[in-house]
Amino acid sequence: MALLKESIEELLLGRYTLDALDLKSELVQAVFKYQKKHNSVYREYIHLLGAQSAITPVFLPISTFKTHQVRSGSSTPISAVFKSSSTTGKGRSSHYVSDLSWYEMVAQRTFESHFGPLNEWRILALLPSYHEQKESSLLYMVDHFIRQTNDPFSGYYHGQMVRLLKILRKASSTKRTLLWGVSYALLDLIDILNGDLLDPGVVVIETGGMKGQRKELPKQALHKLLQEGLGVRVVSSEYGMTELLSQAYLKEGLLFTPANTMRVFVSEINDPLTLSPVGKGVLNILDLANVDSCSFIQTEDLGEVFEDGRFTVNGRLDNTQLRGCNLLYSEV
Repeated sequence: MALLKESIEELLLGRYTLDALDLKSELVQAVFKYQKKHNSVYREYIHLLGAQSAITPVFLPISTFKTHQVRSGSSTPISAVFKSSSTTGKGRSSHYVSDLSWYEMVAQRTFESHFGPLNEWRILALLPSYHEQKESSLLYMVDHFIRQTNDPFSGYYHGQMVRLLKILRKASSTKRTLLWGVSYALLDLIDILNGDLLDPGVVVIETGGMKGQRKELPKQALHKLLQEGLGVRVVSSEYGMTELLSQAYLKEGLLFTPANTMRVFVSEINDPLTLSPVGKGVLNILDLANVDSCSFIQTEDLGEVFEDGRFTVNGRLDNTQLRGCNLLYSEV
């Protein structure tokens, strides 16, 4: 395990790259073999598929995190349990995390590779739904980021809109300002501004969707609304999940750039075992940072992956049974 993590950290630091097209690379194969041996849920899923001799990794349905403890190495102590929101009414996923410092390192290095050092930022957060549930991986990540800024104004501002606007309008000579918010809270802020725009240099990261508070919008329409309503030049987006430890960020346009530890593949809705490195379909995430749980996750998101490894998220599956391989519900 220690050697695997050393190699993954080297990858995270950009000291070498992982071929996005190659699931047979030495490091991916080493993680695959380790998890087949030490993750009983993943091993049983592979057995139920009759894929014990598979060379290419099998991707585990993300819904498994709602019904099973997905862990590699059951003797390893659990440091935290991250849980998904319950806005869909379909139950909550639980991700059992062995090493929080590992998650902090992965998240921080991924963020800084996109936006620069955290100590150069002031982070103002509007994450009311996450802050209420207290078990969110996103909340833990933003908490860590806020601490790393070492800025007295960095923090959460739900229910403090007047104070938030005052700080947003107070320029810093040494720090850039980042407003990180769940989509519906950022739209609420636009309503409060009522045409009075922010400094255009404020960078906005939206995440988490509408959580049932507002009508969902296509990403392009949402970003245009935020740019015009807040008066900012840059609206970014973060793609992450309770079940993953790596993130992807959108900085320009509509394409997400994955972390160095993350690659995305697509499968057809009715053929979830056939993967492609490019094209449209169901998104399958290779997350090597998930070495302590499962690094091969088939999501319920629909999207498109491009030749350079970047991807879009175009919606969600309406009928998860079409994915075909939820064998664990009835067999385990």
